[in-house]
Amino acid sequence: MKQSEEQIKEIASWREELVKQIDRHTQAIEVLQKRLLVLDSMLKESSFTKASSIESIKKPIEEKIKIEKKSIPITKGSDGRIIANAFVTPEQVEIVLEEDLKIDVDIPPFKSFFIDRIIGEMKRKDTQDADSGKIQKDSIIDYVINKSGSEIREIIIKNYKEKERVNEIINTAGWSLTRMLENIKK
Repeated sequence: MKQSEEQIKEIASWREELVKQIDRHTQAIEVLQKRLLVLDSMLKESSFTKASSIESIKKPIEEKIKIEKKSIPITKGSDGRIIANAFVTPEQVEIVLEEDLKIDVDIPPFKSFFIDRIIGEMKRKDTQDADSGKIQKDSIIDYVINKSGSEIREIIIKNYKEKERVNEIINTAGWSLTRMLENIKK
């Protein structure tokens, strides 16, 4: 799944635009939350309604607008040092390597184990499910590797679908990155 330099620039541009959109929406949500607090305060002061009942209205709204992004540290097996962080959303797992970590994409067992065997097997299963009509073709698991030169900066796995897959992805990413670091020292 090698991509041309132009495709990589376009993907990076899309990513940058998504980050900007998330920032805009996050700011808009914060403004709406502040307005909601002001309105709640006004209602509490001028209403016969108990404040506790207003709180029960406010809580579901806050839950709906809350953006969930769970962060999980990935540690090096031998010394427990954090080597990456996995950010899990309902749509994707984003594994971001620590800034000081310099790991080339071609160091084993990244491609042979993590990409080909782990992600590749999940993709084969999803493709079979899509062919048999169990899932849509656009929900097949896929990945993007963002690099700085040949060094891995982040790995994004989209459409993981199952919680068990998240655990497998994070565990095998940690194992693979640890082995890659050991292979660098050899």
